[in-house]
Amino acid sequence: MSVEPIVRIAARGDGVTTGGRHLALAAPGDLVDESGAITPGPHHQPPPCRHFPECGGCQLQHVDDAAYRRYLVDRVAGALAAQRLETDVREPHLSPPRSRRRATLRATRVGKGILLGFNAERSHRIVDMRECHVLRPELFALVAPLRGLLATILLAKRQAEVSLTLCDQGVDVALSGVAAEGLAAAEALTAFAERHALARLSLDQGYGLETRFEPRPVTVALSGTPVVLPPGAFLQATDDGEQALVAAVLEGVAGAVRPADLFAGLGTFALALPGQVYAAEAARDAVLALKAAKPSLAVEHRDLYRRPLSAAELAGFDAVVLDPPRSGAEMQVGELARSAVPRIAYVSCNPATFARDARILSDGGYALRWVRPVGQFRWSVHVELAASFTR
Repeated sequence: MSVEPIVRIAARGDGVTTGGRHLALAAPGDLVDESGAITPGPHHQPPPCRHFPECGGCQLQHVDDAAYRRYLVDRVAGALAAQRLETDVREPHLSPPRSRRRATLRATRVGKGILLGFNAERSHRIVDMRECHVLRPELFALVAPLRGLLATILLAKRQAEVSLTLCDQGVDVALSGVAAEGLAAAEALTAFAERHALARLSLDQGYGLETRFEPRPVTVALSGTPVVLPPGAFLQATDDGEQALVAAVLEGVAGAVRPADLFAGLGTFALALPGQVYAAEAARDAVLALKAAKPSLAVEHRDLYRRPLSAAELAGFDAVVLDPPRSGAEMQVGELARSAVPRIAYVSCNPATFARDARILSDGGYALRWVRPVGQFRWSVHVELAASFTR
């Protein structure tokens, strides 16, 4: 019986043979026979978690770190090649196990019990989390107690969403899709928050998040500066991943004295940048938090999808940092391509839209100097990156 080796990992995590066959749970170096049976190779490891591969939180626990790093590089290089681009793709940064400081779990009632965890892979079915090798221990420690709380406030035939974020004061918990009306419910929520030393507890019962417990203002330190963390605000998934991205951005804009941070959020990069910094962000809560954290920053409340900075407005900056959502920054990049800004640092959570935008910048005269992949979502197919452009 003939066999084929697995030579790479495809975008969704399948192993791919030399003949183009895709097989789930195969690692580079595995051998596959005609029946599809897999003989593990040198990069195939025992998955550390009992929930793998059922849980959708991880897709690649069966591959070792060397193969996972290769996957991150290949995803970025492949996206660039699709746009006829190539550059130096650096060694990836890989966040360690149990380092994820934010996560969104799902919950549902089954009989008298509560299922709480990530959805199963490509499914709405919830895998009841009994262990987790990606969440910070502070977050996982709340999973079992939250089952007890949800048993009192989650209605039958309803699903709830549980968002957990580790901040300076502890864990920020936000619950959506629950019902907690009346004095008894309010007292139970406060007692739960106090018992588990939560930083904040918020509920969304259909009208937006409402804070029920916050003994002190919740903050997160960004480049050493405490910033108020609005409920539901974006935060990089791991602290070490954030530091890797900040270091890459600072390298990409080295020497700048008048940088602009576009899609600035809470100031992950703006607060680390040198010189006279301008920051633009569409979320009003984030704008107010960033202004309060560092009043010397020039912060503008601006939707860069509807109103990107024009090439003329960009003329006053000697470097630009971009950190757009997954859809990329096509309109803003178009204006940058017509500008004379000498340095751009681009941070992305989607290699495909990054490569599309990189093509626009390249056509406008920019050179893509390097890209560094960042694996904050360990063992998942989610890839982040930082890149440097110059003209």
